[in-house]
Amino acid sequence: MEKAQQSVGGGSSNSSSRSSSRATSAGSSPSSSGRGLVPGSGRGTQQQQAVALAAAGKLDGGAATQASMGGRDQQQKQVIKGVLSKYTNLLQGWQNRYFILDFDSGILQYFVTEASKNQKPRGFLSLAGSVISLSDEAPNMIVVYSANGEVYKLRAGDSKELQFWLSQLQACAKYHTETKSSLSQRARSLSLLPHGTSISSSPGSQRHLAHSGPSVVTITHHKSPAAARRSKNQNPAHLHEVKESGPPEAEDELTDTEDNEEKDLGVMDDQRSVILHLISQLKLGMDLTKVALPTFILEKRSLLEMYANFMAHPDLFLSIAAGTTPEERMISFVEYYLTSFHEGRKGAVAKKPYNPVVGETFHCSWDVPKDKVTPRRTHSACVQAKETNTAQVSDSESYKVRFVAEQVSHHPPVSCFYCECKEKNMCVNTHIWTKSKFLGMSVGVSMVGEGVLKLMEYDEEYIFTLPSAYARSILTVPWVELGGKVNITCAKTGYTATITFQTKPFYGGKVHRVTAEVKHNPTNTIVCKAQGEWNGTLEFTYSSGETKVIDTTKLSVIRKKIRPVEKQGPSESRRIWENVTNALKSDDIEAATEHKHQLEERQRTEARQRASINTPWKPKYFIREGEGWVYVNPLWKTH
Repeated sequence: MEKAQQSVGGGSSNSSSRSSSRATSAGSSPSSSGRGLVPGSGRGTQQQQAVALAAAGKLDGGAATQASMGGRDQQQKQVIKGVLSKYTNLLQGWQNRYFILDFDSGILQYFVTEASKNQKPRGFLSLAGSVISLSDEAPNMIVVYSANGEVYKLRAGDSKELQFWLSQLQACAKYHTETKSSLSQRARSLSLLPHGTSISSSPGSQRHLAHSGPSVVTITHHKSPAAARRSKNQNPAHLHEVKESGPPEAEDELTDTEDNEEKDLGVMDDQRSVILHLISQLKLGMDLTKVALPTFILEKRSLLEMYANFMAHPDLFLSIAAGTTPEERMISFVEYYLTSFHEGRKGAVAKKPYNPVVGETFHCSWDVPKDKVTPRRTHSACVQAKETNTAQVSDSESYKVRFVAEQVSHHPPVSCFYCECKEKNMCVNTHIWTKSKFLGMSVGVSMVGEGVLKLMEYDEEYIFTLPSAYARSILTVPWVELGGKVNITCAKTGYTATITFQTKPFYGGKVHRVTAEVKHNPTNTIVCKAQGEWNGTLEFTYSSGETKVIDTTKLSVIRKKIRPVEKQGPSESRRIWENVTNALKSDDIEAATEHKHQLEERQRTEARQRASINTPWKPKYFIREGEGWVYVNPLWKTH
């Protein structure tokens, strides 16, 4: 690592040997840059005046004087590079990281080492709207609170380095915050938010700027600078939020303590009259997508989070890749698939999750102990521990599974989610269009779309569909059942699976029944059969004659990890629905209804404004490919 030096009257004093904080000036020779590289030398130099100007908030591109470099036009040309310690929960402590602060874009990015600076950055922060302050939590510590809820905890090597980075970060944040505010005011007439709402406060906002003034590119973390430049060059007169290229880092995530089980006993008398009134206005087969349903039937989570809860057994998910043969891997996938629904659909009472607003996102992760990921035949069928708290499991002892979901469309309502484990070289990409219909005394929801599981180690692709869901007895004690036939296919290996979720007959019969059959098509051989209840006991019979019973109620649950609401971005599910959820927890249906109405009205207003200027909504994490949606930077593209 190079040492940064300060040159004062011909003398010099060493800065921290762990930092190479160099400010380079675009368009100038190295020798003319105050903190540029001296030609033929590996050492950087720094003019005392550059620090003074930076501390005063006058970013001059590292020139000796502001006037000599064209005044304020050169403010955005400076680049600061060097090593700082960054606190991360993933590694349980402080780790040295190589940082680059680009004044032109207002972006702070970091890499694992200086040698990796030409690779994809480990993380990004836009300093526009950020607050940078000192902290006494640790010596020489700076905390960066970004506008999107991200928090970076940084430490400098000594007090001089601390003051230098603090002044540079604060000055950059101040400049881009003021610039963004000024541009936002000029672009108010084109904003897709109600008047008086800040651009960064709404997940459903499109960023539009007037053609006057410079453009600002806001980059969230995990995006390459090249992509940011492409976004800026393609539409230089607009403010863009550049898509992230990977799930957010799990920093600041804590083990989730929310209990999603609904304990309501059914529809109360006063609520029944509301439902009867609603039913009187509906026709059989009517699409319920645009029908505003009463608040008291809502459960306290978003549909996006419900999809994440289907991953409550990530150990079974990772065990798919542990199979030694194509047959084992397909059977393992079927076992995981059949055991995933009971935890995502908790509670006996049927309640409806929140309809995600367009642009809403949900992020979480799981730490999966490596000793729980085993080939299929060594799985424990009934694990006694109901829940597994992996908060204390170290990185070396566990796999990291990351999940991101986004509502990419409101009409029709399309949700997408992507989940990956880099260590196991596997990921799943899914898009779902929920189509709900009124069926008399029940409501049916079709899950139109498909998911794709990719096992990169074996170059295998498993395409699967999802069952329909039904809310029965909506006037008494509503309950949920699944129905329909789904398929899982792997074209490369020739294995397929057919799973049938059976609805209860009108007279007699059992509820929640499911059957499955795994077949090797080239030989027309059935290698596995399964039957039972998807929220109870499942019995598997294999071609070898072996059998196995899995009791889903006794499977261990690995709780997801999620950032606290106060640290989430404005577009994240729990942040968006916080007021509604709190009101429902307090049984204040009136307040919950009001907060829900405000969210719906804001979404309608933004949709009308987008339509008025013919600007379609652009999702952050997913892109349209044919009839489906694909994550912007899936694991198979980087494998």
